[in-house]
Amino acid sequence: MRWDRHNQERRQQIIDAAIAVIEENEPGAEVHVQQIAERAGVGRTVVYRHFTDRADLDRAVQQDVLDGVAGALLPHVTLDGTVPDIVERIVGTYVEWAVAHPALHRLAEADGADGTGPLRLGLERISDTVVEIITTAVDGLGLELGRDHRAAIDPLVHGLVGAVFGAVRRWLARPEREPRAEVLVGLVTDSVWFIIQGHARTLGLRLDREQPVEDLLASALAGA
Repeated sequence: MRWDRHNQERRQQIIDAAIAVIEENEPGAEVHVQQIAERAGVGRTVVYRHFTDRADLDRAVQQDVLDGVAGALLPHVTLDGTVPDIVERIVGTYVEWAVAHPALHRLAEADGADGTGPLRLGLERISDTVVEIITTAVDGLGLELGRDHRAAIDPLVHGLVGAVFGAVRRWLARPEREPRAEVLVGLVTDSVWFIIQGHARTLGLRLDREQPVEDLLASALAGA
């Protein structure tokens, strides 16, 4: 047991060292195992005692980055605040993380052997959480959704989340990040709000931009 814990700690030490070296370099720069070993304070051969090969190490680093992105974003995917508050909170957190960690963001975007990068997996996890929240809100509001409309929640949410973060990634990749980050976050938030408000209207629900979601649900339950 003690030996297993030691191996796990040493493995994490190497992953942490790899992330530190990646962050010290320009986004997309090649990082060698020797650099990682030196940063971890171990020999190169020690790295390969804990990882089958370089691909195994890269997967472990990408998973750690994915956990970091998800850890930063998922706590903000809640029903606290108004609809725009919720969207702005999530998008703003993502922009803040990506600007602070450009090299890790580039790594997260890279596709793995299966064609799926950690950022895409992270967004899927976030989208699944949003689907659960919207489904809960729809049920709580007592909205009468037909089978087709209910089935469409999942693909529409995944598509909307992908579009939102796609816009942010495009902004990050531009030589000059214009408009300013706070302006971009505000515009993206407005775009999502307009879409949600429009769909709600077609279902007979009038949303107030300033009304907290929790109050909306409480009013619906009180009137039920």
